[in-house]
Amino acid sequence: MSKQILSGVRVLDLTNVLSGPFATLHLALLGAEVIKIENPKDGDLARKLGVKPDFNDQLMGTSFLAQNANKKSVTLNTKTQEGKEIFKKLVKTADVLVENFRPDVMTRLGLGYKTLAEINPRLVYCSISGFGQTGPDALKPAYDQIIQGLSGVMAINGDERLNPLRAGFPVCDTVGGLNAAFAVMAALYHRERSGKGQLIDVAMLDSIMPLLGWVAANLLIAGQQPVPMGNDNFTAAPSGSFKTKDGYINIAANKQEQWESLCDMLGIPALKKDPLFEKRDTRKKNRKLLTPLVEEKLMQRPTAEWVEILNAGDVPSGAILSLEDALNQPQVRHRAILKDIDSEGIGTLKLFGLAAQFSDTPGELNAPPPRLSAHTEEVLTDLGVTKEELASLKAKKVI
Repeated sequence: MSKQILSGVRVLDLTNVLSGPFATLHLALLGAEVIKIENPKDGDLARKLGVKPDFNDQLMGTSFLAQNANKKSVTLNTKTQEGKEIFKKLVKTADVLVENFRPDVMTRLGLGYKTLAEINPRLVYCSISGFGQTGPDALKPAYDQIIQGLSGVMAINGDERLNPLRAGFPVCDTVGGLNAAFAVMAALYHRERSGKGQLIDVAMLDSIMPLLGWVAANLLIAGQQPVPMGNDNFTAAPSGSFKTKDGYINIAANKQEQWESLCDMLGIPALKKDPLFEKRDTRKKNRKLLTPLVEEKLMQRPTAEWVEILNAGDVPSGAILSLEDALNQPQVRHRAILKDIDSEGIGTLKLFGLAAQFSDTPGELNAPPPRLSAHTEEVLTDLGVTKEELASLKAKKVI
C-alpha cells in the first residue's frame, strides 16, 4: 500500500447526513483516520435515510453508505460529564475536528473552539453550517433545498415553463462539503509551517454562490439579469440539447469554426452566411429561429451516429445518458472511480472513490461504512479506558 497524503492524521467527525460526512469522506480517502463520534441511540441521521427499509432498520441506510466508507464509528453522549471528559481526551489526540451543528450547539455543550484549542492548540476545527457562524441568518435551520432557493440557484434553473427549479441532487450540501475538505487541507498545510491550528467557518450559502460564476459576473459586472433558458447555453448558439431521430443530443458549437463545421456536417452550409446566424451575437438573439433548422437535420439520424460524426468534425457533442448508463459508460469504467467493497450483512457495495488521481499517494477505498459503535471499544481502549469502565459507561448510556 502506498503511503497516503493524510496518513497519521486523526479526524474527529461529529457530522451528520451529507455536507459534513462528504467532507470527512474525502479526508478518509486520502488516508486520514476518521473517527465518527455518534450518539449512542441511533447515530448519524443518515443511517435511517434510504430507499431500502431493511437497511434503514439496520441503521445502514443507503444515504449513510454513500459517504461513510473508510471511517470508524465511536458512540459517545457528549451531553454527559463523562462523555465530555472522554471527548476532550480524544481531542488531545486529534489533528482535525469537523462538525455541522447549528452555530451555538458546540459552545453550549462546553466544547466550542476556544475550549478545545486550549486543550490542543494544533487542532484544526472546521464548522460547517447553512449560513455560517455569524450574521442575521446564522441560527436559522438550513437544508440543501433552502440554500438552493436563497442562493439564486433555483431562480436560474428551468425555462419559461418550469421555473424556479431545484437541481436534481443536493448540490449545496456536497459543494459545502468539498469546500470544507479543501479548507481543512489548507489549514493543515498552514499548520505544517506555523505549528498552529485554527477555526474554519464554512457556510453552504457562501460555498455555492461562487459556483454561479459567469452568470453572477454578467449581473455584477455587466448588469445583465439571468434568463432561465432550460438546456440552452446562454454563452453561444447552437449550444444545448437538440432532438434527434431517437432522442436527444448535447451539442456545444461555442466557437465560430465549430458553428461553421456544424453547418457543413448537417448539410445546411447556406446558414453560415445568413445574416440572422452568421455572427455569434446574432445567433444567440435568434436561437429560437435557429434551433428548428438544426433539429430538422438532426432528426434524420439517431443520437449515436451524430455523436460520432460531430465529434470527428471537432464539434463537441454527446449523448444524454440515464444515470444507470452514465455510471456504466466505458470512460467511467476506465477511470475506475467506482469501487467494490464488501459490507458484512449488506453485501458488495459500489461506492465512489477519490475523484482525483495521484501518481505517488493515491486515494484508497479500503473499509466499508462502519456499523454504529463498531470501533468504540478499540478507540477508547487506546485512550486508557479499562474494560470495567467501558461496561460502566455502556450501562450509563454514555456509549
